[in-house]
Amino acid sequence: MMAQDPLQIGDKVFTSRLFTGTGKFADKALIPRMLEASGSQMITVALRRINMSSQSENILDFIPKQVTLLPNTSGARNAEEAVRIARLAREAGCGNFIKIEVITDMKYLMPDNYETLKATEILAKEDFVVFPYVLPDLPLAKKLEDAGAAAVMPLGSPIGSNRGLETSELINLLIENCQVPVVVDAGIGRPSHAAAAMEMGADAVLVNTAIATAEDPAAMGKAFSLGVQAGRMAYLAHMADESKLARASSPLTGFLGGKAL
Repeated sequence: MMAQDPLQIGDKVFTSRLFTGTGKFADKALIPRMLEASGSQMITVALRRINMSSQSENILDFIPKQVTLLPNTSGARNAEEAVRIARLAREAGCGNFIKIEVITDMKYLMPDNYETLKATEILAKEDFVVFPYVLPDLPLAKKLEDAGAAAVMPLGSPIGSNRGLETSELINLLIENCQVPVVVDAGIGRPSHAAAAMEMGADAVLVNTAIATAEDPAAMGKAFSLGVQAGRMAYLAHMADESKLARASSPLTGFLGGKAL
Protein backbone atom coordinates (compact mmCIF):
# COMPACT_ATOMS: atom_id res chain seq x y z
CA MET A 1 0.00 0.00 0.00
CA MET A 2 2.71 2.48 0.98
CA ALA A 3 4.52 2.03 -2.35
CA GLN A 4 1.32 3.35 -4.02
CA ASP A 5 1.22 6.31 -1.62
CA PRO A 6 4.61 7.97 -2.07
CA LEU A 7 5.76 11.10 -0.29
CA GLN A 8 7.84 13.55 -2.32
CA ILE A 9 10.05 16.10 -0.60
CA GLY A 10 12.47 18.07 -2.71
CA ASP A 11 13.71 15.77 -5.46
CA LYS A 12 13.32 12.63 -3.34
CA VAL A 13 10.39 10.20 -3.30
CA PHE A 14 9.83 8.10 -0.18
CA THR A 15 7.65 5.03 0.15
CA SER A 16 8.27 4.89 3.90
CA ARG A 17 6.80 7.68 6.01
CA LEU A 18 8.90 6.76 9.03
CA PHE A 19 12.06 8.84 9.33
CA THR A 20 14.62 7.85 11.94
CA GLY A 21 17.74 9.13 13.71
CA THR A 22 21.26 8.02 14.60
CA GLY A 23 21.52 9.37 18.15
CA LYS A 24 21.52 7.35 21.40
CA PHE A 25 22.26 3.93 19.91
CA ALA A 26 24.35 1.84 22.32
CA ASP A 27 26.24 0.46 19.31
CA LYS A 28 26.37 2.08 15.86
CA ALA A 29 26.25 -1.41 14.33
CA LEU A 30 22.59 -1.49 15.38
CA ILE A 31 21.74 1.32 12.96
CA PRO A 32 21.80 -0.68 9.69
CA ARG A 33 19.79 -3.48 11.32
CA MET A 34 17.19 -0.97 12.44
CA LEU A 35 17.01 0.60 8.99
CA GLU A 36 16.51 -2.75 7.33
CA ALA A 37 13.81 -3.81 9.78
CA SER A 38 11.95 -0.50 9.73
CA GLY A 39 12.27 0.28 6.03
CA SER A 40 13.10 3.88 6.93
CA GLN A 41 14.52 5.74 3.92
CA MET A 42 15.72 8.93 5.62
CA ILE A 43 17.81 9.30 8.76
CA THR A 44 19.06 12.30 10.70
CA VAL A 45 22.68 12.71 11.72
CA ALA A 46 24.43 15.43 13.67
CA LEU A 47 27.40 16.93 11.83
CA ARG A 48 29.58 16.60 14.93
CA ARG A 49 29.19 12.81 14.69
CA ILE A 50 30.61 12.74 11.16
CA ASN A 51 34.37 12.30 11.19
CA MET A 52 35.63 12.08 7.64
CA SER A 53 39.22 11.53 8.77
CA SER A 54 38.54 8.43 10.86
CA GLN A 55 36.74 5.56 9.20
CA SER A 56 36.21 3.71 12.48
CA GLU A 57 34.37 6.69 13.95
CA ASN A 58 32.49 7.85 10.86
CA ILE A 59 28.76 7.39 11.42
CA LEU A 60 28.21 7.44 7.67
CA ASP A 61 29.81 4.00 7.39
CA PHE A 62 26.81 2.56 9.21
CA ILE A 63 24.18 4.12 6.94
CA PRO A 64 23.37 2.32 3.67
CA LYS A 65 23.97 4.42 0.56
CA GLN A 66 20.33 4.27 -0.54
CA VAL A 67 19.14 5.94 2.67
CA THR A 68 18.78 9.72 2.41
CA LEU A 69 20.82 11.68 4.91
CA LEU A 70 19.13 14.47 6.85
CA PRO A 71 21.98 16.28 8.64
CA ASN A 72 20.75 18.40 11.53
CA THR A 73 22.16 21.58 13.00
CA SER A 74 22.24 20.22 16.54
CA GLY A 75 24.24 22.52 18.78
CA ALA A 76 23.30 25.71 16.94
CA ARG A 77 22.23 28.54 19.25
CA ASN A 78 21.22 31.01 16.52
CA ALA A 79 20.52 31.25 12.81
CA GLU A 80 24.10 32.13 11.94
CA GLU A 81 25.44 28.95 13.57
CA ALA A 82 22.72 26.83 11.94
CA VAL A 83 23.59 28.20 8.50
CA ARG A 84 27.28 27.53 9.03
CA ILE A 85 26.63 23.93 10.10
CA ALA A 86 24.35 23.36 7.10
CA ARG A 87 27.01 24.61 4.70
CA LEU A 88 29.64 22.40 6.33
CA ALA A 89 27.37 19.37 6.04
CA ARG A 90 26.90 19.93 2.32
CA GLU A 91 30.63 20.43 1.82
CA ALA A 92 31.21 17.15 3.68
CA GLY A 93 29.19 15.33 1.06
CA CYS A 94 25.96 14.93 3.02
CA GLY A 95 23.74 16.39 0.30
CA ASN A 96 21.40 19.36 0.42
CA PHE A 97 18.75 18.07 2.83
CA ILE A 98 19.03 19.81 6.20
CA LYS A 99 17.07 19.80 9.43
CA ILE A 100 17.24 23.18 11.11
CA GLU A 101 17.49 22.74 14.86
CA VAL A 102 18.17 25.91 16.83
CA ILE A 103 17.89 25.53 20.60
CA THR A 104 18.63 28.22 23.15
CA ASP A 105 16.50 26.80 25.98
CA MET A 106 18.77 24.32 27.73
CA LYS A 107 16.20 23.25 30.34
CA TYR A 108 13.35 22.08 28.12
CA LEU A 109 15.26 22.01 24.81
CA MET A 110 12.54 23.91 23.01
CA PRO A 111 13.38 25.18 19.51
CA ASP A 112 13.81 28.89 18.89
CA ASN A 113 11.18 29.56 16.21
CA TYR A 114 12.45 33.04 15.36
CA GLU A 115 16.06 31.98 14.71
CA THR A 116 14.81 28.90 12.85
CA LEU A 117 12.82 31.08 10.45
CA LYS A 118 15.86 33.28 9.83
CA ALA A 119 18.02 30.24 9.02
CA THR A 120 15.33 28.81 6.75
CA GLU A 121 15.13 32.04 4.75
CA ILE A 122 18.88 31.97 4.13
CA LEU A 123 19.30 28.28 3.36
CA ALA A 124 16.26 27.91 1.10
CA LYS A 125 17.79 30.62 -1.12
CA GLU A 126 20.95 28.50 -1.29
CA ASP A 127 18.98 25.52 -2.66
CA PHE A 128 18.91 23.52 0.55
CA VAL A 129 15.90 21.29 1.14
CA VAL A 130 15.03 22.70 4.54
CA PHE A 131 13.22 20.84 7.32
CA PRO A 132 12.68 23.35 10.17
CA TYR A 133 12.09 21.82 13.61
CA VAL A 134 9.72 24.11 15.51
CA LEU A 135 7.14 24.54 18.20
CA PRO A 136 3.79 24.11 16.41
CA ASP A 137 2.67 27.62 15.49
CA LEU A 138 0.43 28.18 12.46
CA PRO A 139 1.49 31.76 11.59
CA LEU A 140 5.12 30.68 11.82
CA ALA A 141 4.48 27.62 9.67
CA LYS A 142 2.99 29.79 6.93
CA LYS A 143 6.03 32.09 7.11
CA LEU A 144 8.29 29.04 6.80
CA GLU A 145 6.36 27.99 3.70
CA ASP A 146 6.78 31.43 2.22
CA ALA A 147 10.50 31.29 3.03
CA GLY A 148 10.86 28.09 0.99
CA ALA A 149 10.80 25.35 3.63
CA ALA A 150 10.33 21.90 2.09
CA ALA A 151 8.45 20.64 5.14
CA VAL A 152 7.54 21.72 8.66
CA MET A 153 8.53 19.61 11.67
CA PRO A 154 6.45 20.43 14.76
CA LEU A 155 7.32 18.73 18.03
CA GLY A 156 4.84 16.37 19.64
CA SER A 157 6.37 16.84 23.10
CA PRO A 158 9.85 17.65 24.45
CA ILE A 159 12.82 15.94 22.81
CA GLY A 160 13.46 12.45 24.16
CA SER A 161 10.49 12.58 26.54
CA ASN A 162 8.49 9.76 24.86
CA ARG A 163 5.32 11.54 26.05
CA GLY A 164 3.59 11.50 22.69
CA LEU A 165 1.36 14.08 21.04
CA GLU A 166 0.91 16.66 23.77
CA THR A 167 0.64 19.39 21.12
CA SER A 168 -1.85 17.50 18.94
CA GLU A 169 -4.40 20.32 18.63
CA LEU A 170 -1.74 22.74 17.44
CA ILE A 171 -0.23 20.16 15.09
CA ASN A 172 -3.68 19.58 13.63
CA LEU A 173 -3.90 23.26 12.68
CA LEU A 174 -0.69 22.87 10.70
CA ILE A 175 -1.94 19.70 9.01
CA GLU A 176 -5.16 21.41 7.97
CA ASN A 177 -3.54 24.59 6.68
CA CYS A 178 0.00 23.90 5.46
CA GLN A 179 0.77 23.21 1.82
CA VAL A 180 4.13 21.58 2.56
CA PRO A 181 4.41 18.20 4.30
CA VAL A 182 4.02 18.15 8.07
CA VAL A 183 6.47 15.76 9.75
CA VAL A 184 5.84 15.25 13.46
CA ASP A 185 9.16 15.20 15.30
CA ALA A 186 10.22 14.77 18.94
CA GLY A 187 8.46 13.11 21.84
CA ILE A 188 6.95 10.18 19.96
CA GLY A 189 7.60 7.27 22.31
CA ARG A 190 5.30 4.46 21.20
CA PRO A 191 4.13 3.04 17.88
CA SER A 192 0.61 4.05 18.93
CA HIS A 193 1.78 7.69 19.10
CA ALA A 194 3.09 7.42 15.55
CA ALA A 195 -0.15 5.82 14.39
CA ALA A 196 -2.14 8.62 16.03
CA ALA A 197 -0.06 11.28 14.26
CA MET A 198 -0.63 9.60 10.92
CA GLU A 199 -4.35 9.19 11.61
CA MET A 200 -4.50 12.96 12.10
CA GLY A 201 -3.09 13.43 8.62
CA ALA A 202 0.60 14.03 9.31
CA ASP A 203 2.67 13.25 6.23
CA ALA A 204 5.41 11.46 8.19
CA VAL A 205 6.95 11.10 11.63
CA LEU A 206 10.54 11.19 12.80
CA VAL A 207 11.43 8.84 15.66
CA ASN A 208 14.84 8.48 17.28
CA THR A 209 14.97 8.02 21.06
CA ALA A 210 12.13 5.52 21.33
CA ILE A 211 13.77 3.25 18.76
CA ALA A 212 17.43 3.75 19.67
CA THR A 213 16.97 3.16 23.42
CA ALA A 214 14.68 0.14 23.08
CA GLU A 215 16.10 -3.20 24.17
CA ASP A 216 15.74 -4.37 20.56
CA PRO A 217 16.00 -1.34 18.25
CA ALA A 218 15.41 -3.36 15.10
CA ALA A 219 12.18 -4.86 16.43
CA MET A 220 11.07 -1.46 17.68
CA GLY A 221 11.83 0.07 14.30
CA LYS A 222 9.62 -2.54 12.69
CA ALA A 223 6.87 -1.84 15.23
CA PHE A 224 7.00 1.87 14.45
CA SER A 225 6.91 1.14 10.74
CA LEU A 226 3.74 -0.88 11.18
CA GLY A 227 2.23 1.86 13.36
CA VAL A 228 2.94 4.47 10.70
CA GLN A 229 1.47 2.28 7.98
CA ALA A 230 -1.65 1.53 10.02
CA GLY A 231 -2.21 5.20 10.85
CA ARG A 232 -1.70 6.30 7.26
CA MET A 233 -4.04 3.61 5.95
CA ALA A 234 -6.71 4.64 8.47
CA TYR A 235 -6.38 8.29 7.41
CA LEU A 236 -6.73 7.43 3.73
CA ALA A 237 -9.76 5.25 4.52
CA HIS A 238 -11.56 8.31 5.98
CA MET A 239 -12.39 7.12 9.46
CA ALA A 240 -15.94 7.40 10.76
CA ASP A 241 -16.75 10.46 12.86
CA GLU A 242 -16.91 10.20 16.62
CA SER A 243 -20.27 10.44 18.39
CA LYS A 244 -21.25 11.34 21.93
CA LEU A 245 -24.11 8.83 21.72
CA ALA A 246 -24.03 5.10 21.18
CA ARG A 247 -24.80 3.97 17.65
CA ALA A 248 -25.85 0.37 17.17
CA SER A 249 -23.92 -1.64 14.61
CA SER A 250 -27.02 -3.80 13.99
CA PRO A 251 -30.69 -2.72 13.87
CA LEU A 252 -32.23 -2.68 17.33
CA THR A 253 -35.39 -4.42 16.14
CA GLY A 254 -36.95 -7.51 17.50
CA PHE A 255 -37.32 -10.70 15.57
CA LEU A 256 -39.51 -13.81 15.87
CA GLY A 257 -42.44 -11.50 16.49
CA GLY A 258 -40.68 -9.19 18.91
CA LYS A 259 -40.99 -5.40 18.86
CA ALA A 260 -38.30 -2.87 18.18
CA LEU A 261 -36.43 -1.76 21.28
